[in-house]
Amino acid sequence: MLLDLNFRVIVETLPEFWTGFVATLSISLAAFAGALAIGIVACAMSLQPSRFMQAPAVAYVDVIRATPLLAQLYFLYFGLPNFGILMPEILVGIIALSLNSGAYVSEIIRSGIISVSAGQIEASASSGMSYWQQMRLIILPQALRPMVSPLIGQAIVLVKDSSLLSLISVLELTRAGQVLSNDKFMPVEGLATTATGYLIIYFGLKLMAGGWSRLYHPMASHAALER
Repeated sequence: MLLDLNFRVIVETLPEFWTGFVATLSISLAAFAGALAIGIVACAMSLQPSRFMQAPAVAYVDVIRATPLLAQLYFLYFGLPNFGILMPEILVGIIALSLNSGAYVSEIIRSGIISVSAGQIEASASSGMSYWQQMRLIILPQALRPMVSPLIGQAIVLVKDSSLLSLISVLELTRAGQVLSNDKFMPVEGLATTATGYLIIYFGLKLMAGGWSRLYHPMASHAALER
């Protein structure tokens, strides 16, 4: 199969794929930064004792997780102009990805926070620490470690989800493959090059996750090597 690929055409279209590759990285980075901000706010609201604060965060997470990303993307892309809000397609895509991924990031952060021992929280409260002091000095430093690997996993999902932006004509990696398929009538070459780009990003993020795991579990890694 690989021997049948027209590598000459692939090499000729590498500048377009490079543009799409860079766009995918930029979109994913911006969307994940937005997802982190949204996730932190949603998590903080869901952990508040007040139902007035909890309800919007719980509703947001439930709605996002219950509906497909494509429906959310189309809702923003076609719905916002009806309210007089006109934005570039790439910005609409980043917002859609941020809102979608933010719900999952919120749950990852919340799981990390509630994994901290209740005894430590009670001890810090009895010592006179405020809520924000407890979060900054006691809870978050311990919750951060188990959160990083799932967050990187969510980043991988976000990168793959960014391919849906091709449906609203955003020139990213998948769109570059579609252009090659349509203009040159070479779908296999287009899909193969697109898949290679996503594999490069995937293995880069996987290496980051592996590096964090070795840093977080140095003794476990050392024991595995000794075996």
